[in-house]
Amino acid sequence: MTSGPGVLVLRALGLGDLLTAVPALRALRRHLPGHRMVLAAPAALADAVSAIGVVDELLPAGGPDRAVPAVLDWSGPPPDLAVDLHGNGPPSLRVLTELRPARLIAFHHPSRPGVAGPAWRSDDGERARWCRLLRWYGIPADPDDLRVPAPDRPSPAPGAVVLHPGADHGSRRWPPERFAAVARALRARGQPVALTAGPAELPLARAVAELAGMPPSAVLGGRLSFPDLAAVLAGARAVVSGDTGPAHLATALGTPSVTLFGPLSPALWGPPDSRAHRALWHPGPADGLRPGDPHADRPDVRLLRITPTEVLDALAALPPRSSVRHSPGAPP
Repeated sequence: MTSGPGVLVLRALGLGDLLTAVPALRALRRHLPGHRMVLAAPAALADAVSAIGVVDELLPAGGPDRAVPAVLDWSGPPPDLAVDLHGNGPPSLRVLTELRPARLIAFHHPSRPGVAGPAWRSDDGERARWCRLLRWYGIPADPDDLRVPAPDRPSPAPGAVVLHPGADHGSRRWPPERFAAVARALRARGQPVALTAGPAELPLARAVAELAGMPPSAVLGGRLSFPDLAAVLAGARAVVSGDTGPAHLATALGTPSVTLFGPLSPALWGPPDSRAHRALWHPGPADGLRPGDPHADRPDVRLLRITPTEVLDALAALPPRSSVRHSPGAPP
């Protein structure tokens, strides 16, 4: 809940979505330095929102399965400005216009002819999409301004290659035996390996550790806070994961990474730096660039075309952590 006018930004999605919105949030912060910026996002992201340090307040909000929240618990005068970084359609426009903001920044939608804005494009990369929206309204925004500060705490696994086998949906989960094959090969070369997992992903991570002959202590997760997870990834040699929150966090922290893509193209959700961040994706002739179902229960066929050998080769091609270039406006 908030009182007083300010800027209200709607992005009631997950961790990866929050991190891909950092360039747009940072652009708004620079453009409106005297305003109080409130982000409507799930309460579970409170630590992440605080660590990023761009907004002043989190307004807890969220809907089931990434849906637009039905209402926003905003009190006091209408916001000076409402910004729709959630999507493009009547639900997000409705929940913001009901607050009667003095100004609204949003993509144009035929159902709301009174809302000015640029046309939505399905081929926009996620970071670029929201920066293009802001630029249309005269707000300079750089999609590469995505870095976030590393936490001021040590990693429990410094220098390890961190594997994150989990993802919210099966379509983006590379098979556990393949993660285990990568872990075994790395350990045979003398490279330390650690696994991370969210609360619901612990059984999967423990299964990968067992398949790889690793002790249960190699699994760092369950109740890792955001600062703890960020410390693990910030101190890693590299991160290997599917297209999920930790992949975006590795990019934001400047940790070299290999991200495995399945239903969605890395052109839409992938990292910006192809040298420090490798995106693996294999659409077949019948697939084209058409997206698969990101909410399916089974691994996407494009994800299954990625082999452990390919992941190991991509890891070997990554630059040393110390040589990764900082993005504009990033912490050193």
